[in-house]
Amino acid sequence: MSDIVNEFNEYRSKMNDKILADNNKVIKRIFNLDTNAYQEGALDVKTKELLGLVASTVLRCDDCIKYHLETSYKVGLKKEEVVEALSIATLVGGTIVIPHLRRAYEFWDALEETR
Repeated sequence: MSDIVNEFNEYRSKMNDKILADNNKVIKRIFNLDTNAYQEGALDVKTKELLGLVASTVLRCDDCIKYHLETSYKVGLKKEEVVEALSIATLVGGTIVIPHLRRAYEFWDALEETR
């Protein structure tokens, strides 16, 4: 797996474990809510991941973008679908999201290298 993908996943896992080890009820509930929100429901998982990706891009959260890109990749979304969602995010977010779009492309390419 690509270094940027491994580095992201290792850091995220390590820090999530550290955060959750503090046993803060509010933080644990937020993490649980986030996990449950992306489960199959009235909307399928692929649609929810694309919505998360668009929102994360507009909010300019690189960690969130990477998370949603990887999950999108794992649930079988095609690059064309992801790029179309990113195009909507760029339209809505404006040119300020272009640096995040660049990093999103780089991360998607790294995910594809894992095949």
